[in-house]
Parts: sequence; C-alpha cells; structure tokens
Amino acid sequence: MNSLPRVLGPWMAMAIVVGTVIGTGVFKKGRNVATNCPEFGLGISVWIVGGILVLLGALAMAEIAVRFPRAGGNYVYLREGFGRRAAFLWGWVDFWIIRSASIAVLAFMFVEFFHEMLKDLSGTKSDVIEFWFRQAATIALIIGLSIINILGTRLGGRVQLGLTILKVGSLMTIAVLPFVVLLFTSSPAHPPRVELLSPVWPTDWSAVNWGKYGGALVAVLWAYDGWMNFGNVAEEIKNPNRNIPLAAVGGVLLLILLYVAVNVAYYLVIPHADIVSLQDRPVAMEFFFRLLGPIGVAIASSIMMCSVLGALNGNVLVAPRLLFAMGKDHLASPRFSELHSVYRTPVFGTIAYGTWASLMVILGGLMTQYKLPLIAGIDLNLPEGKPLFDVLTDFALVGVVTMGTLAVAAIFPVRWRDPGLDLPYRCIGYPLVPMLYVAGMVFVLGTMFWEPEQRTEAIIGMAFIASGAVVHEWRFRSKL
Repeated sequence: MNSLPRVLGPWMAMAIVVGTVIGTGVFKKGRNVATNCPEFGLGISVWIVGGILVLLGALAMAEIAVRFPRAGGNYVYLREGFGRRAAFLWGWVDFWIIRSASIAVLAFMFVEFFHEMLKDLSGTKSDVIEFWFRQAATIALIIGLSIINILGTRLGGRVQLGLTILKVGSLMTIAVLPFVVLLFTSSPAHPPRVELLSPVWPTDWSAVNWGKYGGALVAVLWAYDGWMNFGNVAEEIKNPNRNIPLAAVGGVLLLILLYVAVNVAYYLVIPHADIVSLQDRPVAMEFFFRLLGPIGVAIASSIMMCSVLGALNGNVLVAPRLLFAMGKDHLASPRFSELHSVYRTPVFGTIAYGTWASLMVILGGLMTQYKLPLIAGIDLNLPEGKPLFDVLTDFALVGVVTMGTLAVAAIFPVRWRDPGLDLPYRCIGYPLVPMLYVAGMVFVLGTMFWEPEQRTEAIIGMAFIASGAVVHEWRFRSKL
C-alpha cells in the first residue's frame, strides 16, 4: 500500500510544530527587533503580534488539514483550493528555497555554535577549525539526520520529541535565570533591572517608523517559521480529527508564551543599546555571559546547539512528504512517491532534500569566502555588512510569506465548495480569522519590498516564484 503509516501521537505531532519552529530565531533575531524598535513595549509587541498572526493562520489551516489529512501539507491545500498550478509553485519554492535553505542554515548554525564554544573554551578569537572543515561537518550533519529519518518516522519522531523537551526546558531556563541568579547571588554583576525596560512606549506615536516595525516583524516571523509543518505529516498523525488542531493551536500558544518570556528576560539584563551593538554574537550568548561569566557562554552554546538540532531534525523529517505527494500527482518524479521497502519512509525525497541543502552549504561558503564575478550582469555577492544568516532567512521568508499565505487562504474556496458542517473541527471566527491573517501577511510582504535591507531578497524570491510558473507551463501544460 503506497501510504504512510499513522505512527505519530499528539505529543509527537506537537513536538514537530514546536521543535521545528524553535531554532535560531529566538537566539539571534532579538538584535534585529531591538534595532528597529527602540522601545521595550514596541519590541515585545512584535513578538506578540507575530505570534497572533501565526495563531490566526493555525486556526484556519487546522481545518484544511482535518479536511485533507494527507502528506504534503501546503501542497495539498493549494491543490485543493486553487488547483495544480498553485500546488506545483509551492513545491517549487519549498524545495529550491524555503525548506532546503532552512535545513542548510540550521545545520550551518549548529556547527558555528559548536565552533564558538570551542573558541571560548580555548580562550582564542581565532578559528579553531578551518572554515571548509566546518562546512564539511555541516554537510555530514545533514547526511546523518537524513539517514536517521530514513530509518523510520517513529524513530525520527522520538528523536524530535526528546529534543523538543530539552529545548522547551532551555527556554524556560532563560526566562527564570535572572531571578535565580538574583536569589542565589548576594551581589550579581548584572542583576535584573526593571529600569532597563524603559522607555516602554514611544512618547510620540506619530514618529514611529512603521516600515521598521514591519522589518522587525519579518525577523520575528523567521523565529515562528515552521508552524505549518503539522500539515506535512498529517497523513502520519493518529486520530487526525482531534490531534491536528491540538498540535497546531497548542504548539503556537506555547511558542508565543516562551518567546515573550525569553525576550523579557533579555531586556531585564542587557540594556537596549548593548543589544543593538551586538554583531555576530547572539543575544542569548551575551545574556548568559553577563549572568554566569565564561561558563555561561558554554551553556548558551549547548542550549542553542540543542535547539538548532531539534529544528534541523524536524525539517529533515517533514520535508520529503512534499515530494512524496508531488510524486503521487506526477508533478515530480514518481520515484519520490516510493517508500522504503522496510522502513516505509519516503527515501528518495529525503535524499533529494539532503543533497540540495548540502549544495546550498557549499554555495553559501563560496559566497562568504570569495568575491563572485557578475553573471549576466547580476551581482550574487552578499549585501555589504549583512551576514549570510540574515540573507538566507530573508530569502526563505519571501517564499514562506507568499505561498504560505495562499495556503491559508485556500480555506475560502474549500469552504465555498463544501461548507463541511459535519467536520469535527471548523475554523473559529471564520471568515474574519483567515482574512486578518492574509491582511497581516500582505503588510509583511509589502514591508520586504519597501525596506532596502530586504528588498533584494524579496525581488529575487518573487522572480524565482515566477520562474516556477514558467517551468510548470512548459512542463505540465499539456497534462492539465
């Protein structure tokens, strides 16, 4: 039988949502938010607004997933809502940009966090491991996790559950650490100070730069990216009518709580100006250093490595389900719809994502280390002063915001064709909830084109989506 077995319970399903979302964003994007939002209240509101937007999307998408509990997630929802062209575009963008870039970035950051820990332990600012050896280790990590997930969905799910428990515990530790240090240290060097939360709000709201606020929202949405992953494994979730909404909504609510608590803790310890001045050093690492000294850096690196590994494993787990669905629809090679004869996993899709993500690691390394020549008049070099991490995350977000928003909007044509009055779960607040989500995402996408820091990635990303439309017309038009 060419179907995936239902082996994921509610906790494993929620672990996929939470575990694939909590990666690098909550540790690194705090500086982006602080740079764009000078006031504490405005900065924290970005994390709340981003979380509410995601929650609105989850409430709507959970209904679509209950209607179509099949492998492929957004691909299936776009196919059912807008047809095969839209579904193909999601597959095109997810494979070439969104998911593969996420896997490459997460693996890269895991190795970089490990390298930073080695540098701190050895007391040197110079590289302990040569750059290209680190790239090789990054590729080895991608291959290793791909093998684990080929060996079985239940095994990959158990690994994901364990890593998610560890990372949720880590974020809770960050939230309470300032108060624990204050409780057990007579005179800590950096005690939590309420005055660091001032100013809470702008004195003149008319002077607020809402374009920069949108830029901060873009950064935060990377920290929430991955919330849609429950859809990719919907075919493997036990009792989908109950467990899909539970995993989607419960996971997002937990994320909002954790993200707000962690960022409040950052602001209680590190002055706003110091957060803004951080360059390559993650906010979390500076936070632990101020509270615990050099040993705190090692602890921070370990926490971030665990978090990134959980997000990376989750992405490697869910990614091949898209190609599995596309292969069944003959919008990709039928080989992708074949399951391993023993482990019943989409082995060829796992290999495809692992291979392309590994190539992206190499391409990113070339862009970092060398000045690339112009190709057809196009400059492929990194923007001046912008880290590769931010370039790749902004680039991936163009596809997420554009095609992911369409996937949520699929609830409108699906509801119109079939009201689904007997469904065990229906979107709360329909149609207002999905309409607010779509409006919020349109604002975010407009911000990416408006703000020069993200404009280049936005233009290239949209051009890539357009190229997918051209490929579809060329390859599949005669089959429609």
